[in-house]
Amino acid sequence: MIRILLVDDHPVVRAGYQRLLEQSGQATVVAQAANVDEAWAAWRAHAPDLTITDLSLPGSGGLELLRRLREAQPDARVIVFSMHDSETLVGRAMDLGACGYVTKSSPPEDLLAAVQQALRGQRYLSPGLAPAVAVGPGPASLLESLTQREFEIFQLIARGESPQRCAQALHLSPKTVANHQSVIKDKLGVSTLAGWAHLALRCGLLGGEGAQP
Repeated sequence: MIRILLVDDHPVVRAGYQRLLEQSGQATVVAQAANVDEAWAAWRAHAPDLTITDLSLPGSGGLELLRRLREAQPDARVIVFSMHDSETLVGRAMDLGACGYVTKSSPPEDLLAAVQQALRGQRYLSPGLAPAVAVGPGPASLLESLTQREFEIFQLIARGESPQRCAQALHLSPKTVANHQSVIKDKLGVSTLAGWAHLALRCGLLGGEGAQP
């Protein structure tokens, strides 16, 4: 039986996932977490076979968790289960090594199918999703120039977090965050924070669930 870690900041949502997964008779939820630090501690304590995480988490968010898990264990299995379906986020998650991306608007069977695919060592995307391998001209293409760390900082600041909060969430020094900010501004050609927020909105990175992608 596959052992699963569930990560979502809404307890009721986690309870629904747990029922769905355990009723299949093929999985058991060994731990739950509401944020990245809790999830990291639970993953190290329980060594689950699979982690299912939202992207909209307090603080640094689900992409940071995915990065941590894959750095610690390159073959760690992680499925993203999110309300966000922008090509930018799908592409980032898959580039970081997610083995599946399921939207919360999908039928329950999609999540179960993603789990089965993960067990086979295969990737799964909800029907209609496509990773942003080549987004082409447009606002989203600007973000392709950002490294993963720069992208994380861009997301946090665009949704209204201060550089100090950014540094705390990502366990970086304020000076490092300031240096990244300068590089991001140069790469995007956008010098104001209002401009960052507008770009993030156009790319589908803001909106819903507290605007935390």
